[in-house]
Amino acid sequence: MSQVAAVERTIALVTGRLWVRVYESAFALDALCGFAARHNRRRGFLFLSKVLGKHWPVTPTRMREIHTYLAGQLALGKGPCLFVALAETATGLGQGVFESWREQHPETQALFIHSTRYRIAGRAALEFQETHCHAPDQLLYVPIRPDLRACFESARELVLIDDEISTGDTLCHLVDSYRRLNPDIERVHFVSITQFGGADRAARFSARLGLPIECVAALHGEFSFEPAASWSTDAPPPAVGDNRLEPHQLAEDLGRFGLERPIRVPHADLEPLVEGLRPGDPLLVLGTGEFMHLAFRVGLGLESWGFQVAVQATTRSPILIGADVGSRHVFADNYGEGIPNYLYNVDPRDYARLIVCHETPRAGLDALLQTLGPHHRLYHLGSAE
Repeated sequence: MSQVAAVERTIALVTGRLWVRVYESAFALDALCGFAARHNRRRGFLFLSKVLGKHWPVTPTRMREIHTYLAGQLALGKGPCLFVALAETATGLGQGVFESWREQHPETQALFIHSTRYRIAGRAALEFQETHCHAPDQLLYVPIRPDLRACFESARELVLIDDEISTGDTLCHLVDSYRRLNPDIERVHFVSITQFGGADRAARFSARLGLPIECVAALHGEFSFEPAASWSTDAPPPAVGDNRLEPHQLAEDLGRFGLERPIRVPHADLEPLVEGLRPGDPLLVLGTGEFMHLAFRVGLGLESWGFQVAVQATTRSPILIGADVGSRHVFADNYGEGIPNYLYNVDPRDYARLIVCHETPRAGLDALLQTLGPHHRLYHLGSAE
């Protein structure tokens, strides 16, 4: 890892005071993340990534740079290797890291899958807790295809990917849950853009889990948070609901049930998305909730055609206006659960076109599309609307 100068930062939030110290990083702190206040009694702060494509618009090439960097830091054995990304925020990051690593190691047996908060009837899943989150219950579905299920159940290397790691509790809960299915796992890798767990993080995780743990990140540091004595809030809106969609209405081959290969967006699919535009026009390619990675792949293709592209995704994570959150749009979710969804730091008027990548039926997108305005297109893999 190349070095940048160690920095300390104190950030005043409405919820309290956050102190951050960076002691090892390949990129400047301000280039990787900002800070915000969560609407969450369990944890009042948020490391707001500027390279993730979730709460801040980012170019696809910048996202790919982070994917490639993190993949290049992984030293994995002969496999099988299981890559797991944490929902909601890191589903796209994890798939991008997996694809970058797969391109570098095509001969190694490997599988990508991401966790989810959507309960799907009749599907076997592991359950674990993200205890600090406003929506703590997470599910990791067993792959549907028999060959992918065999890889899932026999992995020797487990790669867990999140956007930020501080206590590491969520990843440890997932390791414990997975080991009940596969006690033969030999080594675990915690991967994130930023890790604020302290210099002895890997040793502590290893002692806790009884397994060799490697920690990979673009930035390593530590933090402390002092809650504001005078700040209080009502309970955040619900973030877990009763999934109203049928299994066939959710994508079964784009990450939630396992993938062994990178996804590809045909050039023919991109052409109708930019009909009537000229290279250089500004575009926003928007993912929806956990369904993030397709927006990155579409954005990457359109960027190569000369468009000025930003990628982002909607989220069910409630964040307060202030600090590095300058704007917030609120609308009904597209999964029919009645859960508020949000879009941060985006002004639709800044873009000649807004392209929404979705897995759910078109009917559920009306509230989002009304928020975005008239200059939108919809994309479902294999069809543009």
